[in-house]
Amino acid sequence: MTQALKIAVLLSGSGTNLQAIIDAVADGSLNAEIVHVVSSRPDAYGIERAQAAGIPTTVLNRDVYADREAADRRIVDATRAAGAEYLVMAGYMRMVTPVILQAFPDRVLNLHPALLPSFKGAHAIQDAFEAGVKVTGVTVHFANEEYDKGPIVAQRAVPVLEDDTQDDLEARIHEVEHELYPEVLRWIAAGRVSVGEDRKVHVAPEA
Repeated sequence: MTQALKIAVLLSGSGTNLQAIIDAVADGSLNAEIVHVVSSRPDAYGIERAQAAGIPTTVLNRDVYADREAADRRIVDATRAAGAEYLVMAGYMRMVTPVILQAFPDRVLNLHPALLPSFKGAHAIQDAFEAGVKVTGVTVHFANEEYDKGPIVAQRAVPVLEDDTQDDLEARIHEVEHELYPEVLRWIAAGRVSVGEDRKVHVAPEA
């Protein structure tokens, strides 16, 4: 087996996508090691998930983010020291600065609960639901300097059912997130993902 992909996870909330990645590593379906977890909030439940799995954490707060670039330098220092090759944003509610993007070029992943470029921003599920669309979904993309506009790695559709409440739709979107994010990380761990000169992501067929 090839060497495990070393990742650091950035989060701000409950950490369900972190848990999905932890579980995929634990069951052997993902050849990766989570070397560090960074939380933008000291009350995020994702910190407890990380600690339960024995993963070192860095916990920031609103005061630290008063200087966004200084905060991102702390993140770069902590994740590099841990040996991270990729940063994986999983419900991380802060836009990263060039400090992080230049330290990990085309190696900062983000998960968005809609089919980009539709429904950008922090309220994507609500916006899609209120717009009355019949299909929404999940996007995994590389972060860049523009919010929710980096090169798209993968997307998966989620139908909006006639009797859905917003909570129903959100629950099904999260289920897809928990499947798709580890799958994309499996592609990366296998060396199948690259960003071309056209700034489009290319995924090589499975060997």
